[in-house]
Amino acid sequence: MGRLTVRALRTVLVVVLVGAVGVQALMVWALFTDPEDGSLPLTPLRLVTILGLGAVEVAVVCVWRLVAMVRRGTVFSHAAFRYVDGVIGAIVAAALVWFAVTAINAPGQREDPGVTVIMAGIGVAILGVALIVLVLRMLLAQAVARDVQAAQMQAELDEVI
Repeated sequence: MGRLTVRALRTVLVVVLVGAVGVQALMVWALFTDPEDGSLPLTPLRLVTILGLGAVEVAVVCVWRLVAMVRRGTVFSHAAFRYVDGVIGAIVAAALVWFAVTAINAPGQREDPGVTVIMAGIGVAILGVALIVLVLRMLLAQAVARDVQAAQMQAELDEVI
């Protein structure tokens, strides 16, 4: 992975992390200072936003750690699974949060249930992303196994020579 790519990705990750923490802080502040006016269920939406941004923050930190492992050349190790599992968990949590938003929004969509169906479909798509990352995790497991096998074969070859 090139230095420019790593810097660009880390810049994006920092912007996302700072933005998520900022919005999260604003939601916590609004939770305690801005009363509901009754038109929307603001408190549940604010709580769900705080939880959803927490999932984003977990994913950003895990991706940061994986990028660091790629730069060091240690990504094909068992230590990487912890961070990949963190990303998968964060994506699943984000999907659950999205389903909560869909459920909170559903009563207001009684005349037009299509919006709720579309929102549920987006939640299913988010779960699909988690499945894609799970497949990538399986590929990483195969690569780690091959790397271990290659190291063993190299050690045997070194003994012969």
